[in-house]
Amino acid sequence: MLTACGLGLILLLGQNLAFSSETAKIVPPAVSDEQVSGSEHAATAVFAGGCFWGVQGVFQHVRGVTDVVSGYAGGSRDTAQYNRVSEGDTGHAESVQITYDPTQITYGKLLQIFFSVAHDPTELNRQGPDSGTQYRSAVFPANDMQRKIAQAYIGQIDKSKVFGAALATRVETLHGFYPAEAYHQNFLTRNPGYPYIVINDLPKIDDLKRLFPTLYRAQPALTKVASR
Repeated sequence: MLTACGLGLILLLGQNLAFSSETAKIVPPAVSDEQVSGSEHAATAVFAGGCFWGVQGVFQHVRGVTDVVSGYAGGSRDTAQYNRVSEGDTGHAESVQITYDPTQITYGKLLQIFFSVAHDPTELNRQGPDSGTQYRSAVFPANDMQRKIAQAYIGQIDKSKVFGAALATRVETLHGFYPAEAYHQNFLTRNPGYPYIVINDLPKIDDLKRLFPTLYRAQPALTKVASR
């Protein structure tokens, strides 16, 4: 099975594998973050950071996260299928929808993990061996609060020059999130020996454990959400 992310494996095998996975770089915590009330225990965040296999896998290992669904955001419902999204002209980005408990982890902390270990936010319309607008770095806020936090945090990171380059991450309008096909869900957990996963994504799980030990959990929160 050659899937959206797997297409990059053809190019990857011709490269020096030691340089195939993005390098983790911990960024400072967000200065501006959501105000947590003890009564709210479920919120969602939608991020796009390249192939959704690895991004889903990272956040499934984060404490306070209860569900992570791979899918598409940025385009219309009619084009939210792997074959169309892979053409790169639908407006969609491979994305994940994260359900989390704000009393255990905040939106700003999720963004810190997103920028630090889930992907390289300085790459424009690509991640590792995968290229195209469907692999862009993007944040799709669910509300004005998330939008303000994301915009402020991107400005904070750029000002800190921690990456040595401006972030390519875009803050976009969330028109809808559409779950990907069933075979994409929990892909990292179900296929730990798949070459693309071994080279590009398992190192991200190790980075999460190393850089955020208090937020890492060994047992992933596997999604039960099926595709449309």
